[in-house]
Amino acid sequence: MSSRNSRRRAPGDMFPGMPDVLAKKPPKATDGEHMARTLDEAIARSHEILDEALATYPVIATFGLFSGGNDSVVLMHLMRQRYDAMLHVNTGTGIPFTTQHAYEVAEAWAKQHNELRPRNSYRDLVLGKVIASTGVNAGKRAVWKGFPGPAGHKVMYRHLKDEPLMRFRRGVVGNEGRTKKIIYLGGMRWGETERRFRNAEAIDPDGAIIWVSPLVHWTDAHMREYRAQNRCHKLHKHAPHRMCTDDALPLNEVTEHLHMSGECLCGAFAKPGELDEIEFFYPETAAKFRALEREAEAAGIAACKWGQKPPGASDAAAAGRLCSSCVAIPGQDDLIDQWRDTGLITPEQHAEFTRTA
Repeated sequence: MSSRNSRRRAPGDMFPGMPDVLAKKPPKATDGEHMARTLDEAIARSHEILDEALATYPVIATFGLFSGGNDSVVLMHLMRQRYDAMLHVNTGTGIPFTTQHAYEVAEAWAKQHNELRPRNSYRDLVLGKVIASTGVNAGKRAVWKGFPGPAGHKVMYRHLKDEPLMRFRRGVVGNEGRTKKIIYLGGMRWGETERRFRNAEAIDPDGAIIWVSPLVHWTDAHMREYRAQNRCHKLHKHAPHRMCTDDALPLNEVTEHLHMSGECLCGAFAKPGELDEIEFFYPETAAKFRALEREAEAAGIAACKWGQKPPGASDAAAAGRLCSSCVAIPGQDDLIDQWRDTGLITPEQHAEFTRTA
């Protein structure tokens, strides 16, 4: 074979076992954290991160946060012998198949599964029925009205995701948060988005919750290699979720269709045509949003279209810890260029890898 494709394959699909590293050091990386690692070395470091958290804090339980997305399932699979139960936040806006996927994966792994639901529904938030309970507007004004654009994302995140997790934490530690801690294992990575690059930390204590991100140092190449190693690729009729063996990495079909977990579709950062795409694969889910649009319009709410940026809304809204798909993901640099720029290969080797026939 002498074609260009035989010499230069897709980034991340060549040279398994080679070390990889982000092109730049993340601002919150500890000394020595930003280094080139093979996948095996990245896995070892992931376990070290959890070991460090367990050794530092009085942890009474460890919970894996499972959204059903690609990064989340890698984390749950890798650490499945190390957490006590899986948590899935059912925001009420997602695709039911993802919630069912989380149940069935937990059952296959014989892990306790907790489905958390928000106290206030997305419908009530959009229709302005959730009244502020604190602050100057307590008992007077709605916390939000209409479909959210970027400016409304913080409100949606707080009510749909953060509130159920905080309530679950209170149910576990009660009033003993000073002496008892729980770990929430999340799939945040520095290489995921620009915001993650700036803000993610391996271990991030927050009161009674210790947020631990064991994959924080993993690159996209590490993720691809792990999936290639652990997912069933045999040419046969796959078991549900491709769990064809006891150790197989599950696959959520929603991620194949929509390229995201589909567990939260609040629409704050929706791209043009996204609801039409959802409707093509999951018409019942889209129909609920269409019906809510009609309700909002009938109620005279200006922001009555899902995914439509409300008038005057700002784009300067931060994504929450669990909202990896709510921000734009910049294009990935060519992996071979990264190897050259970080000193993993010489310029001569780079030229050899990329030269045409």
